[in-house]
Amino acid sequence: MENKNFDVIIIGGSYAGLSAGMALGRSLRNVLIIDNGKPCNRQTPHSHNFITHDGNTPKEISDLARKDVEKYSTIQFYDGIATQVSKKNNGFEVETLSNERFFAKKIILASGVKDIMPDIPGFEDCWGISVLHCPYCHGYEVKNELTGILSNGDLAFEFSKLIFNMTKNLTLFTNGKSSLTQEQVEKLKQNNINLNEEEIERVEHNNGSIQKIVFKNGNSTPLKVLYAKIPFEQNINVTETLGCELTEQGFIKVDPMQRALVPGLFACGDNVTMMRSVANAIAQGNFTGAVVNKELSEEAF
Repeated sequence: MENKNFDVIIIGGSYAGLSAGMALGRSLRNVLIIDNGKPCNRQTPHSHNFITHDGNTPKEISDLARKDVEKYSTIQFYDGIATQVSKKNNGFEVETLSNERFFAKKIILASGVKDIMPDIPGFEDCWGISVLHCPYCHGYEVKNELTGILSNGDLAFEFSKLIFNMTKNLTLFTNGKSSLTQEQVEKLKQNNINLNEEEIERVEHNNGSIQKIVFKNGNSTPLKVLYAKIPFEQNINVTETLGCELTEQGFIKVDPMQRALVPGLFACGDNVTMMRSVANAIAQGNFTGAVVNKELSEEAF
């Protein structure tokens, strides 16, 4: 790629990144989108709760979005991984895994997050298929099935509130001793939610579809779907090199205009919010692109 200097570099070319790119490209901004084509939802067979594309695969949606964005000559793509972003006097430098360097006045981090899988055989194989993170994205398709939640403590209690109306066969698996309060346990009982504190040995499945949960004591229970809140980390380290702050939950801290706490740096999508959905990522990306364009216009006028 001959051109190394851009108005904006967007790190991440999934829904948020492509949406931001379109807003900027249509505003005649010189944009580079860096992406390696491996989104976190690549195992998910269908995407829901996004009007006009309900039931399409995530790849079908992102492929259509990519074709739309590729129509704009103002936007270029780089197939690779951004490993470091550094603040310079006149903007930012982005270094890639292949040691290429690009420069931009503004950076949009649409790099998503990396889910950290628990050490439970079979769990990762089912992730996005029958082990789910979001009832809004997938809950309707598994309504009234034998359903479980893998979580503990306050997070488990709050998550149970979202799931219990989707099925009458719900069990909370704490994978060890429960840390719920007695009051929370009583509330679960009142809503006919079972509590299982046995330690999990493995998830048995058929091509990603859960068959049963097997426990370390030899017991097992049949299951069709398991909701899980698992830890994550940012795909790109911006705290050490740029001095960005993370929230208590691990998201990049941004203001209402999607500005990170570094002038000229913006973030949108899964890396800033627990509302991980296609629709939300596209909306945030579109908004962020408009904000960045306005900031560029103000600086040049």
